[in-house]
Amino acid sequence: MEVQFTQEQEAQLAQIARRDGKTDAGQLLKDAALRLLNEDERFRSAVLEGKAYADRGEFIEEAEMDARFEEMLRS
Repeated sequence: MEVQFTQEQEAQLAQIARRDGKTDAGQLLKDAALRLLNEDERFRSAVLEGKAYADRGEFIEEAEMDARFEEMLRS
């Protein structure tokens, strides 16, 4: 797979890679892509889990959901 970036974008990626202690921007991009894949899998799993709860009629009250959401934003 190949991805094309402008010279300016490549310079920005190289700068980020250096700041993060990476030897090159390619490794930075590979790490970022792997994080994306992991996060996508985690998100899809959570959605399916939530759907399974809903399918079983297991819901929580709105006030409890609001409290959970606020806690997530604080962490």
